[in-house]
Amino acid sequence: MSKRHWPFVLGGLLVALLLAGVVSNYASSHPDGLDSSLLKGCTVNADDEITGGSCPAQQAKDHELADSPLADYGVRGIGNDFLSTGLSGVLGVLLTFALGGGLFWLARRRGPATPAAPAGLAAPDTTTASADPADDAATPSTGTR
Repeated sequence: MSKRHWPFVLGGLLVALLLAGVVSNYASSHPDGLDSSLLKGCTVNADDEITGGSCPAQQAKDHELADSPLADYGVRGIGNDFLSTGLSGVLGVLLTFALGGGLFWLARRRGPATPAAPAGLAAPDTTTASADPADDAATPSTGTR
């Protein structure tokens, strides 16, 4: 990557880290539209526990990775919700940036690309020129000037 692209990439990374680390804490407390649509038909209390009714969410089970370190929009083991959510976002951005950067690094061109002739145009014919320019001057030309 040329040196002029680095400020743009680092600026984008900084904005993403700021959004994930700080602004994400001010997002809706009910961010998942799927969860809210599955609760239609049920009554829930203030802790979002189903207290009655009938809805598809009653058959929900915990995911296999529900106890993973970054499950449920936070970092397990950190008691401060603001810090836990922000750190989870920052770790997610850094992991995504590292994976994306690694893939772009693997897919980059390894050497200078040789430009191809545009479609429909032939490359110039250099087979008639001699190696010595004096020979070309001595050769009579055919055609009119």
